[in-house]
Amino acid sequence: MAAHRWTAAYKKEIVESRVRTTQALARLLSQLKHPPRAFLCASATGIYGNRGEELLTESSPAGTGFLAETCVAWEAATLPATGIRVAPVRFGVVLSPDGGALAKMLPLFRIGAGGRLGSGKQWMSWISLPDLISAIFHLLRAEINGPINFVAPTPVTNAEFTHTLAAALHRPAIVPAPAFALRLALGEMADEALLASQRVLPEKLIQSGFRFEHPDLAAAFAVLLKKSA
Repeated sequence: MAAHRWTAAYKKEIVESRVRTTQALARLLSQLKHPPRAFLCASATGIYGNRGEELLTESSPAGTGFLAETCVAWEAATLPATGIRVAPVRFGVVLSPDGGALAKMLPLFRIGAGGRLGSGKQWMSWISLPDLISAIFHLLRAEINGPINFVAPTPVTNAEFTHTLAAALHRPAIVPAPAFALRLALGEMADEALLASQRVLPEKLIQSGFRFEHPDLAAAFAVLLKKSA
């Protein structure tokens, strides 16, 4: 979703690629003679919108904005999967040096050119890729219905995230990206994907007995960046 500026055509493509394919898969699964026991549908913490300091769990209502509305429609697209345990998985920022947001940040941070986004006060909810994979296997075994937040139990502000990543790389983080510049370059996407604040907790995972291997951001970076060195 954050690949480039959100034009009207690209926003339509984002929605259709997620909603239509999920609806088609849900209908197909419900028609099988031997349907699967569980249907895990991808979603995102973007469903909560920009919520400032508010602590968010799976019981929190959806927010507003394009990302929130897209995620609401995405999760609703699972409704045709009757008779199957459905669990929309709301991903936070997935950390892996091999792809996603972290892989795009690393080149800048490794040369000391990284920095906070906007004020840096916006909350980020993250999860390491190893924990995400473990949580998927856990969810297949645990009898949990409804949406599940796939995030570590320790959300951080963007400023904290920036400082922790720079420290892990033994580099400064002194080149912030001003909010006005992000909005000028990326438009609506900057406000919803980079500057929005989502302080999300993994309430259902914790209550179901899941144990995080990387609950702490600094420890997660120590493991992930060692593998990529």
